[in-house]
Amino acid sequence: MAKKSRGSERKYYKLLKGNKEMAVFTGRQPRQAALKAATRGNTEIRLRERGRRNRDGTYTIHVFKGSRKRVTLPEASRVSWLPTQVWKPVVRKTGIERVESLRRR
Repeated sequence: MAKKSRGSERKYYKLLKGNKEMAVFTGRQPRQAALKAATRGNTEIRLRERGRRNRDGTYTIHVFKGSRKRVTLPEASRVSWLPTQVWKPVVRKTGIERVESLRRR
């Protein structure tokens, strides 16, 4: 018997740069995937859920502004293999776009 998971399943979001799909990030929500993209240094984050369309045939693109800050971890809570300074992502959702088709070049 399969175990039921709480919440939604993991989804795959494609990072869009212009008309190209650059990378795939996972998360239960678009914000979680945007945080992962911001950790890698992306500032203009546009995510589209892979393999999903709306009922009217359009695609939803989640738009975020992102940045990352260098923070120092306290010695008491830091694991030995983790560096003393790590990147902390910060994202803010600026809107949602609905597009009819995805143009690829």
